[in-house]
Amino acid sequence: MSRLPDDLLVLVPGNSLLTATPEEGRALALTLARHTVHNIQPELDILQGGRPNYSTDPQALMHAVHVIAIEFATIAAANNYWRS
Repeated sequence: MSRLPDDLLVLVPGNSLLTATPEEGRALALTLARHTVHNIQPELDILQGGRPNYSTDPQALMHAVHVIAIEFATIAAANNYWRS
C-alpha cells in the first residue's frame, strides 16, 4: 500500500491562517480540508479507491463544500475579514 509521507501530513501548512487576500484564504481553506482528509486516511490506495463513490454523490460533494466553507470562515475571521 502506498502512503503519504509523514512530512506531507501537515494540518496547517506554514503553521498560519494569515493570507493576503480572500482568494488566497479560499485556496488555503481547500488545502486545509484536503490535509484533514489525508490525515484521517493517509493510505492512498484506500483514499483513491473510494473516490468513484463520493465523487458522483451530490450529498457527499455538498458535505465537502460545507467543510471548506467552515474552514474559509475560520480563515476569514483569523484575517479580520482582510482588514478592510
